Amino acid sequence: MDIEELIQQKKQKAQALKARGVDLYPSVTPGHSSISEALGYFKEGLKVSLCGRITARRAHGKAIFSDLRDASGKIQLYVKADVIGTEQFEIFENLEVADFINVKGELFKTRTGEDTVKVDEVTVLSKALRPLPEKWHGLKDVELRYRQRYLDLVSNQQIKEVFIRRSQVISAIRKFLDSRDYLEVETPMMHTIAGGAAGRPFKTFHNEYSMELNLRIAPELYLKRLLVGGLERVYEINRSFRNEGVSVKHNPEFTMLEVYAAYANYEDMMQLSQELIISAAKEAIGNTVFEYQGKSVDLSLPWQRISFAEVVKKKFGVTPEDSAEEMLKKLRKKGVAKEAARLSRSQIAKIMEDILEEEMSMNPVFVTDYFANLSPLAKTRRDNPLISERFELYIAGLEVGNAYSEQNNPEEQRRRFEEEIKELTKEEKKTLDEDYLLALEHGMPPAGGLGIGIDRLVMLLTNQSSIREVIFFPLLRPAQE
Repeated sequence: MDIEELIQQKKQKAQALKARGVDLYPSVTPGHSSISEALGYFKEGLKVSLCGRITARRAHGKAIFSDLRDASGKIQLYVKADVIGTEQFEIFENLEVADFINVKGELFKTRTGEDTVKVDEVTVLSKALRPLPEKWHGLKDVELRYRQRYLDLVSNQQIKEVFIRRSQVISAIRKFLDSRDYLEVETPMMHTIAGGAAGRPFKTFHNEYSMELNLRIAPELYLKRLLVGGLERVYEINRSFRNEGVSVKHNPEFTMLEVYAAYANYEDMMQLSQELIISAAKEAIGNTVFEYQGKSVDLSLPWQRISFAEVVKKKFGVTPEDSAEEMLKKLRKKGVAKEAARLSRSQIAKIMEDILEEEMSMNPVFVTDYFANLSPLAKTRRDNPLISERFELYIAGLEVGNAYSEQNNPEEQRRRFEEEIKELTKEEKKTLDEDYLLALEHGMPPAGGLGIGIDRLVMLLTNQSSIREVIFFPLLRPAQE
């Protein structure tokens, strides 16, 4: 039977139920227990009321066995004509896999020992007009799984567990930061100037004010304004947007954690990131050793440190004194970026980082000593002004975090912004964020800032190779007709 025939069959059964006066979509759900609660206090003869979706059905003459599932678990239903009555039995005969129902009845064990409800009353809660994918065996087409995530969740318990784990990770992060007196805040998602990170913004327009706006690429500059205002420890679990490529590690809409602490520096942020990620792993998976894509990851301390400046000098001959043109020439000599006519320093750094990623240990690695001209929002080291007080955190070769000792000198920040703008192409040009510089002129305490990619952290803790597996509804190309 093809899909259209199945849909027609379901619609016919819906019509048969309507003809009996059955409300297929009632607005009130009866009081009920969850299936896991019923199984937890199981006692033969105990009356229960349960709600859920039918996930299997087996008819045997005047008796029907079905599986009922809710978010907490599954239980078998036993529906017999001489128990439930002819009218209710005929209603149940028109119910199928995918329909939502409420049942009332007694708990009992079958001869094979299976926990079962002997149903004496059924109420239709929602009649499905389409079948579930492949009769409950799950979607096989990967893109269809992302496009119709609701079916993916219905038919694949493992996928549901991934998103439950994601929620647990985020809850663990909030619990950790709240316990250390960090204040959760919310900052604007529409910015007049796209700042706080390197990235191409999505543009929008506000009709009432006749003004162009950008969806934020990062909340950093607003969060640091709050430090100016006297909030000494803040964090935001934020949605940010970058109008760039899509890959197994990138989605245009993504979730970040950003944390800022007054009177701290990037060394403090290293300590914080270690404690936070270990705590989240313990809460979400109960362990700090786990498998990622067939290899073991161990979060045990100490975490390795390597110097970006030392590695790229040894590997490519690139130094912090080099101009973008000199960096590109040196990369070309090593057989890298041959096709590029011109690249900015940040684009060159990204090429070098991608190559280094492939050589990373599975265990956590702090990459320190980034060039100051690649880090316009970070302070520089006192002993070497060409090197920034910054690190990036890699786990299993994935960039998970980024942190600075935050630049709080308004004159130096202005100089850095102006230098950064000079390097941008005509398409990338943006204006100076004068309001942020004004805020700095009122005094911002020395501070450390940390950003952690929530989606990538969840990828690691759920052993998923693609970011699309940990985002409910990732952005996709338009469906091909």
